[in-house]
Amino acid sequence: MASSALRRFFVYGTLKRGEPNHHVLTRPENGVSKFVGCAETTVKLPLVIGTRYNIPFLLNKRGTGHFVRGEVYEVDDAMMEKLDELEGYPEFYDREIQDMKILDDGEGKLLPCWVYLIRNYPEHLLNFEMLTEYKDTPEKRYCESYNESTPEDLREGIQTDLKK
Repeated sequence: MASSALRRFFVYGTLKRGEPNHHVLTRPENGVSKFVGCAETTVKLPLVIGTRYNIPFLLNKRGTGHFVRGEVYEVDDAMMEKLDELEGYPEFYDREIQDMKILDDGEGKLLPCWVYLIRNYPEHLLNFEMLTEYKDTPEKRYCESYNESTPEDLREGIQTDLKK
């Protein structure tokens, strides 16, 4: 089996360690995933929780919000496909490469990483509480009840909620 080059991804929501979708990164059948370190964005961005599913969204509005904390992983092509599937890329989320500051190394080294963001979002999301870091909490529990729906139903539900 041919190996692929590893790509760095910055995850800021349910894919982080201890969060509801971290299992996607740890299942060997999904591909290769290697934790690099804790990191934060080098530009302020709005991280909000929205929709009936309490999904964390990183909005592409540079200079608004906070420096967002998350984790960097190196992943292979197979894992990248799984992440794209989970995030609904390119239909729902966009992704781009941004420099992330590694927090674990004491030097603040910058690493270019892929990150999922939403470019086209309703302006009212900018009125939501903007977070520095996502944590699944009892008050804002990430909802997995959509697992009984199709991915198309989920995306339609999210899009409907975002218009409210």
